[in-house]
Amino acid sequence: MMSITFEKAIELITCADLHELGRMADEIRLEKHPDNVVTYVVDRNINYTNVCVSGCRFCAFFVPPNDERGYVLSMEELHVKLSEAKAQGATQILLQGGLHPNLTLDFFERMIRGIKDKFDIHVHAFSPPEIQHMANFSGLTTLQVLERLRDSGLDSIPGGGAEILADEVRIENSPHKCSTDQWLKVMRQAHSLGMKTTATMMFGFGDKEHHRIMHLMKLRELQDETHGFTAFIPWTFQPQNTSLSYLQSPTPLEYLKMLAISRIVLTNFDNIQASWVTQGEKIGQLALFFGANDMGGTMMEENVVRAAGCENRITEKRLREIIQRAGFIPKKRNTLYEIIE
Repeated sequence: MMSITFEKAIELITCADLHELGRMADEIRLEKHPDNVVTYVVDRNINYTNVCVSGCRFCAFFVPPNDERGYVLSMEELHVKLSEAKAQGATQILLQGGLHPNLTLDFFERMIRGIKDKFDIHVHAFSPPEIQHMANFSGLTTLQVLERLRDSGLDSIPGGGAEILADEVRIENSPHKCSTDQWLKVMRQAHSLGMKTTATMMFGFGDKEHHRIMHLMKLRELQDETHGFTAFIPWTFQPQNTSLSYLQSPTPLEYLKMLAISRIVLTNFDNIQASWVTQGEKIGQLALFFGANDMGGTMMEENVVRAAGCENRITEKRLREIIQRAGFIPKKRNTLYEIIE
């Protein structure tokens, strides 16, 4: 499958008709997934702490150290959440948190071992900024941190903290978070250890169209090198309760356009995920005609975009109905995109 150039991608995102982009993206989806199946995973998204030193302007979830609203989940609280997730058929937990200044690498090792000792569940946890933060505070390299977490039971890594992989955007909006090169390095190292990861993009918080295309090109290049990404998930910035609340979130049409461009550019990614969490059911359903072949997770719990005023919730039954009503066959998968029903 021919990969388009940066210049062609810029031309498409700036000039192409939305319906034409949808047609192009849908053709690629059909070529990769001719069986008419749309997948999803039953999971829970657990945020182990909201304390963070990053201070990202686009985040409504974090609180600074010593804030009375700050929390760190105890092992007992974490296990209650896991028991609830398992009772609903979850096969995965997505475990992420803020960059807490006082949590040691040993804390995270004990957390993962404690989960694995009691639960048969895939641990999809710790985005690249968290890994870089652990390295900074432990005096280890990111590779050493990844090895220790893997040996504790970490199964795979989510693509969070990417936002836009362009340092001029990152320096302005999240100066204390890992750089573009550091994010890519952590993912490259995880892939070298045999750990699969996802990749993400959050857009619409002051970034420009060329930044978004640059982001996609960097991901495509790393995927060509490692083949370690299982999926790409783009979503829109939610401004409510953030330091950037004066901005408008991208419209649903802008989301569908970016989704289609992602499918067209990332020809070496097997899976593109729809974001019903930020877009709601109807646009999430429409995304299946703009390149997406996966509806993500049931989640059970989501705290980060909810803090920015986004309250979408969904059950497994409802998710299956949405997929079926769009004319597709819903199938449950695991984290590695293997069908399990």
